[in-house]
Amino acid sequence: MFEGKHFRDCIHFISDPSDSRLAPYRDIREKDLVGREHRFIAEGKVVINVLFSQAARFETESLLVLENRLIGLEAQLARLPASVPVYVVAQNVMDQVAGFHVHRGILAVGRRKPQPDLQEIIRHLPDQALVTVLCGISNHDNVGSIFRNAAAFEADCVLMDATCCDPLYRKAIRVSVGATLKVPYYRGETIDTLISALQDAHFNILALSPSAPDSIYAIEKSARQALLLGTEGEGLPKRLLESLRTARIPMSTSFDSLNVATASGIALSRFSRFS
Repeated sequence: MFEGKHFRDCIHFISDPSDSRLAPYRDIREKDLVGREHRFIAEGKVVINVLFSQAARFETESLLVLENRLIGLEAQLARLPASVPVYVVAQNVMDQVAGFHVHRGILAVGRRKPQPDLQEIIRHLPDQALVTVLCGISNHDNVGSIFRNAAAFEADCVLMDATCCDPLYRKAIRVSVGATLKVPYYRGETIDTLISALQDAHFNILALSPSAPDSIYAIEKSARQALLLGTEGEGLPKRLLESLRTARIPMSTSFDSLNVATASGIALSRFSRFS
């Protein structure tokens, strides 16, 4: 099936769901590896491909693969260092270990390498840059969807204050289709610190709010543009709306507001290089 000593050494067939080598994958429906030495779970072939392509930022520690999916992974496994083990199991073993039916049949344990600090990530942005800034967004689905939009419209990075959820949660990675592994990001500090750092770097910051007087389509693009989004319901803090320029997405007056992930996609499309 796989030629060469490298593949023979890295592939391990396991039939016992209690095997200690499978411990990082155990009951991942109920727990997440994020926060444990920066480890995380990636799932599915598409996400695994993104993980492998981002070797400068993330390390792959191991793979857990269904027996019937192994043959289709020759190209992916050829990119792995010989030291990365690939555990091959039957469907019932994978489901017992994970705690749910893993229909994609591929899981990986990744580890985030040391990331740039806030000043460094801003310093390395190009002269013309589009940045998404998140304040207090703790819903994994929304964070994953926002990253997916950021990747689709080629935002240069996502900045998240410390109250946002970690984009390396399994669900956020899955919803983003791997975009949380692809789009550079920084998470930490207060929202005021993030805004101040962007202002010092000459970014035009636009705070999105359904109550803003101006439409996003009435505002000219800036070479360095930052889009600030807050939580659903509460939105952005009043002090930010009073101190920053605001804009709204025009929509029906008979409905309250858009989902924040949907709003991010519309705003990113408006200010991306594609429009």
